[in-house]
Amino acid sequence: MGIVDEDIATVRASTDIVAVIGEHTEIKRSGRQWMARCPLHGERTPSLAVSPVKGVYHCFGCGRSGDVITFVREVENLDFAGAVEHLAKRAGITLRYTRQEESAARARRQRLLDAVAAAAEFYHRRLVSGDDAGGARGYLRSRGYGGDVIRRYRIGWAPDGWDHLARHLGLSDRDLSDSGLGFVNRAGRQQDFFRARVLFPIANERGEPVGFGGRVLPGDEGPKYKNTSGDAVVYDKSKVLYGLHEQREEIVRAGEAVICEGYTDVIGFAEAGIGRAVATCGTALTADHVKLLARFSAQRLVLAFDADAAGVAAAERVYAWEREFGLDVRVADLPAGVDPDDLARQDPAALRRAVDRAVPLLRFRVDRVLASADMATIEGRARTAAAPAEVVGEHPDPLVRDEYLVYVADRCRVDSATLRDVWAKEPKRGQPSPGPGPGRSDIGQVRLTAEDEALRLLIHRPEAVAGRLDAVLFEDPVRREAYRTLSEGVDLAGAGDRVGEPAAGLLRRLAVEEAGEAETDDVLALVHRRAGERAMETLRRRARDSDDPTRRREYNTALIWVKRQADLLAERHTRRSAMDQLLPWLVEHRLGEDKYPERRR
Repeated sequence: MGIVDEDIATVRASTDIVAVIGEHTEIKRSGRQWMARCPLHGERTPSLAVSPVKGVYHCFGCGRSGDVITFVREVENLDFAGAVEHLAKRAGITLRYTRQEESAARARRQRLLDAVAAAAEFYHRRLVSGDDAGGARGYLRSRGYGGDVIRRYRIGWAPDGWDHLARHLGLSDRDLSDSGLGFVNRAGRQQDFFRARVLFPIANERGEPVGFGGRVLPGDEGPKYKNTSGDAVVYDKSKVLYGLHEQREEIVRAGEAVICEGYTDVIGFAEAGIGRAVATCGTALTADHVKLLARFSAQRLVLAFDADAAGVAAAERVYAWEREFGLDVRVADLPAGVDPDDLARQDPAALRRAVDRAVPLLRFRVDRVLASADMATIEGRARTAAAPAEVVGEHPDPLVRDEYLVYVADRCRVDSATLRDVWAKEPKRGQPSPGPGPGRSDIGQVRLTAEDEALRLLIHRPEAVAGRLDAVLFEDPVRREAYRTLSEGVDLAGAGDRVGEPAAGLLRRLAVEEAGEAETDDVLALVHRRAGERAMETLRRRARDSDDPTRRREYNTALIWVKRQADLLAERHTRRSAMDQLLPWLVEHRLGEDKYPERRR
């Protein structure tokens, strides 16, 4: 099968190569030519020359060259026919083939994409005009979403019925399932995948709807968020970013992308004037996500998860991505317990400042360790200076590690040469411990964190930790994703279909290990204490930044109470009651309700 040569020529002649390349990188006129930073090898200075008259490009940096079809093949990872079809669709050209029909695979994939697009339109119309969507419209209004936002993002409503969409589309059983829009139930009837949810259409980088993210209305039953199934043929959550198609031009212009966790966060950023935010779709950031953003000349990535989450996803992977793709990965220090969407409505200027003042990932992690420490005494500063050794040791660049050693020594007012000797003796994460003891796995000799131990208890002795854990206790987003998977009762064998591979791999590893010898209360007390320390850090910052004496007093009163509970966790006879009091407070603190202890007494 092939495309008629005349149609290929028509596609080339009808396509503006400068406009196509300009969607992926900043491009400027230079005499009769145009120059751009080459998105094919992630450079920082322009070396890609483009001739619109001849319809070709050449990069003096990596040596790649070709026409507009070649460029699309390279940057979109398509074969020749796929690139021509992509450009033809863009130009509104109907292609003819040397055979009467397209190949079955191409025709079927397009049929599935068309079905998802039709579903997006069905759900959107239902939200805008359906009698049963009043509650959804009211919820969106309460979030500050007017009609313009609903139309711009094509937000929809899935009615609370078994097969409204299935009957509307009239797909075969196989196409309904492979599109991710529904399935055949045990009674042999077609059934919709989404029911009674506000839906956010998820498009690929070419703007084609490939799936949905669904949010249940407040008070309704079921998990808060539900995404299109990973079994869908045209949807792969590890390779798609919500909002990328809409924000691609601003990402190219700024050379920066802001990465957040939720669909509403992307909208909140845009409403606050930051039109370069994208969101992962229910999974941790992956190499494919990073590669995708690099294709659109994003040279700086700002991680804008909430402060507890930013602690952050597998730092070693982030450092590897920085080296592989020439990126600068930073973290926006957002207030704890406040989503970007909430901050965008409450204080958009603060959200913009958090992005503008984003710091390198390692600096963020080191500062968090230092901020929660006692710097008032010599002993306290000495202990604090030793604490970041493991965090800094994860970075692959020895020059960077040494610069941070000097930074920590300066902050703690200790001698850098002495600190260098102390750090050299610290075991590094992922390396064997010097001998047996708590926190060491017998499999692979990999040290487990307290969060790993808590997850392992939840897998092997769930009755011992029932009601004593919550997602707020897990700082690392991969561990938090793993906890939520366990708490939702997902079968570990199928976890890879529901969560990202880092979380699924962690669960599989912990599942084949027996629970450690550490006592349950010891493990729980440690994760509670560390969560309390993160909360104390936030309270100190709020008290320091507040201009309102009353609020400062409230923050300081709450700080004293949390510190008291943290101290009680160190004593065996008081740790259980301290955990019982601290955990509910931490949950409220995460929600940003500002209900401090003095208000409850």
